[in-house]
Amino acid sequence: MSLTTQRPAPPTVSAPVSRGSTRGRPTRRRERKGYKLFVLFTFPNLLLIAVFAYWPVIGNIYLSLTEWDMIAPTPLFVGVDNYTKLLHDPAFLRVLRLTLVWVVAIVGISLSVGLALACLFNRQSRGRAAVSALAFSPHILSGAAVAAIWLFIFDPNYGLSRALFGLFGADSPHWTTSSSWAMPALIIVSIWKGVGFVAIVYLAALQSMPADVLEAARLDGAGAWQTFRHITMPLLSPTTFFLLITQVISAFQSFDVIAMMTSGGPAGATTTLSWFIYQEGFKAFNAGTAAAGSMVMFVVLMGVTVFQMRFVEKKVHY
Repeated sequence: MSLTTQRPAPPTVSAPVSRGSTRGRPTRRRERKGYKLFVLFTFPNLLLIAVFAYWPVIGNIYLSLTEWDMIAPTPLFVGVDNYTKLLHDPAFLRVLRLTLVWVVAIVGISLSVGLALACLFNRQSRGRAAVSALAFSPHILSGAAVAAIWLFIFDPNYGLSRALFGLFGADSPHWTTSSSWAMPALIIVSIWKGVGFVAIVYLAALQSMPADVLEAARLDGAGAWQTFRHITMPLLSPTTFFLLITQVISAFQSFDVIAMMTSGGPAGATTTLSWFIYQEGFKAFNAGTAAAGSMVMFVVLMGVTVFQMRFVEKKVHY
């Protein structure tokens, strides 16, 4: 009699149930619901941006390709003639040079003086808060009020300038009526108005610096200048980058001080690009030329910003 061993049959393995489709449906449903909510909440803002930002830019591009005196019922399309005239006009090229001088002087001096004031305010001393508030107060004043104050200061007959120069036996310059002094006068006023903002921003950055890093530098024997150059300045580079962009844009768009003090004169000595656009559009009624000038400013600002983002930002230590 032979015994046969009966082996148990292997267990039946059932095919796995694919649940990806059933699990993915609620996820996709939630994603679609999230997209709908996103569109619902952002649509009003996107509509406002499109109407009040992008649409005017598109309209200005078209207007720059036309000739229009704001009286004729329809503008006359002239193509790129406005740009050709501007780029071949010596007066407009002079405006661009004056604008470059204006921007470089204001931005360079404002950042330098603002950083020096911030370092001074950062010291522990009595009345620091009051002095910081006084330094910042001109920034919140309107450009018209600031211009009125400085017109009195610069008055060569009755102003404070006459008294100061009189102490040295000299006559006060004719600040706003001299071609040599008008631009320096406007630069002084613009720096006085905006340097407080730069100083307060730098002061906030200085006060947020890690104290242990500065203390470690002192323990390693670094002097005040070495610490400032090799530690403080690199740590301030993000703040400097932010101020550089904002101050360049603000300087290009400066208008109120120029309008109140010199109106672009004398003899065009203070005609920057912003004043040129206003003069062409609302005094000479050359809407096409003014629109072309504004597009030139847009392209210049865009180029400067792209240059700063691509090259200057590489030197920023975050």
